[in-house]
Amino acid sequence: MIRVIAIARLVLLEMIRRRDVYALMIVLAAMLVALLSLNVFGLGGTAGYVKETGFLAAGLLGWSFAIQTGARQLPREEQSGTLFPLLAKPVSRWELVLGKWLGAWLASCAALAAFALVVLAAVACKGGRTDIATLLQAYLLQITALAAVVALAICFSTRMHADASSTLAYLITGTAFLLTPRIPHLLTVATPGAREALLVLYYLLPHAEWFDLRRRLVHDWGPAPWSAFALVVVYGALWTVAALLAAWAALRRKRFDRGAA
Repeated sequence: MIRVIAIARLVLLEMIRRRDVYALMIVLAAMLVALLSLNVFGLGGTAGYVKETGFLAAGLLGWSFAIQTGARQLPREEQSGTLFPLLAKPVSRWELVLGKWLGAWLASCAALAAFALVVLAAVACKGGRTDIATLLQAYLLQITALAAVVALAICFSTRMHADASSTLAYLITGTAFLLTPRIPHLLTVATPGAREALLVLYYLLPHAEWFDLRRRLVHDWGPAPWSAFALVVVYGALWTVAALLAAWAALRRKRFDRGAA
């Protein structure tokens, strides 16, 4: 476990040096300043509109940051040649996968927290309020989803380079968020063949919409039932474990070539 924590610490230090979070925070802050100063569709002056748009942007930035961070961990180590002395420490391949995931996930959690603070500051400027219990639930569900997203990106990166693995992670998670919630409606109008294909997608793709509590935050509906909240956390944890085990299995069978690096 000490080696896992040491690898995660190195990932976090690298994220601090890269300063990607600061650049994304500036982008988010600029967008929110524009929302505060412009009356978009007549809604720019309302705290609810700023809250909804801001938390959506924060979630998208956190999602993108998690995929990019997870996808580049293993390919960068292999290309730079630092993977070989790392595995000779000795560090097992499971410890390598777990350490890289833990560091990338913690960096993503910190980035999402920073984005949320920027949004909350903008909402406060408009006199809006946010329920603390609902905000806590929303954040915990979001970082649970990010855990699975990072694990998925690392899994793909064991067999692909960083760009390909991040693209595939974007495709799968984006499809899960946009398509999966609409499948029940599509089933009512689909042909028999298309209905079977939609059912396969419905059960295979992760249900990203279960981790989204933006409506409860924006409309002050209060926190979700804690039993349902716990089930979603378990669901996300199962997806994370499955992706990490797949990454370990793929990396375990992979042979590295020093000359290629």
